[in-house]
Amino acid sequence: MVTEWTRGPRIHLLAGSDEAALRKAAMTLTRELAPNADAFGLEMIDGAADSVDAAVDCVHETIQAILTLPFFGGSKLVWLKNATFLADSATGRSEDVLTALEKLCDILKSGLPERVSFVLSAPLADKRRAAFKALSKLAATEIYDLPDVGFRGDEETIIEWTASRIREQDLQLEAEAVDVLAARVGLNPLQLDSELEKLETAFGTGGRISSENVRLLVPQTREGGLFDLSDAIAKRDLPLALETLGQLIRQGERGIGILLAAVVPTVRNLLLAKDLIVRHKLSPPTQPQFFAGTLKRLSAEAISHLPRKKDGTISAYLLGIAATNASHYAIGELENGFVSCAKANQQLLSGSLTDEVILGRLLIDLLSRKAP
Repeated sequence: MVTEWTRGPRIHLLAGSDEAALRKAAMTLTRELAPNADAFGLEMIDGAADSVDAAVDCVHETIQAILTLPFFGGSKLVWLKNATFLADSATGRSEDVLTALEKLCDILKSGLPERVSFVLSAPLADKRRAAFKALSKLAATEIYDLPDVGFRGDEETIIEWTASRIREQDLQLEAEAVDVLAARVGLNPLQLDSELEKLETAFGTGGRISSENVRLLVPQTREGGLFDLSDAIAKRDLPLALETLGQLIRQGERGIGILLAAVVPTVRNLLLAKDLIVRHKLSPPTQPQFFAGTLKRLSAEAISHLPRKKDGTISAYLLGIAATNASHYAIGELENGFVSCAKANQQLLSGSLTDEVILGRLLIDLLSRKAP
């Protein structure tokens, strides 16, 4: 039973697309509101409803819990946990569910019984709906959303988000290891938490975790495989590039997709970065993120040809990765490599050889060290 009455807001709404952060925040908040709660002082209702009837029952159970006075004169916390029916779904749009939520809002508007607090956590809640807007006006509201990276994703934003979660766990990952982890997990907070827990178990919070450690322990996704191939090309690591190519082919990836998603963008960025470094006598950055500052010092004309993101800004981070690796290639090699990519594209479309043979020959031609 809660033995102390918590001052401050008594109605709390936590929502957002970052399910892992939302879950942690909700658990932390409930511990703060009900630090010594037993079965009489903390009542949890599972809001993960897979049907309209189940959702309506959840809301009615919540209302009943709010209106039931605490036992033994103590205080009470009601937690409607993981309320999925606030999402934009068939269940969430049901008139029966909306009516039940209106009744809950009316109860909250009229004021909670003395010494009763209420927490509602709702992952993926649709903020446009009337029910959410009404609840957010009544409650102290906290939003935990994943970063908006658009359709194709902004690698720099995903890496920054991943790095922030790593810092929260107090783990020590090398910069390249962070990039590899971000590529393999993407914006999946629950999987990221699971993978970080796995890495902490293996290496602890004091151990330095390398990119090889991450590749060994974190499963490779399509995006992770494409990143590994791009990284191998940038570092001119032919064995890793051929190994990764084989893995992607075995996973069912088509050669044209691998070429256009990993090989061509990497060669293009290497060529652009190398050209800027040579033409403007630039020093390669020690870290990819530092290259953005270098680009800002160049004239508008000098950077007008660089690839840009959806918002019109230059893809500085990807160019920064290329710039840190540009020393592995001569500019003539990259120019020839870009021509070779075009030839490989034609060969893939003609179907005269297998995808793995065509791309394998391309990688050997690109990454092999030429005799002086």
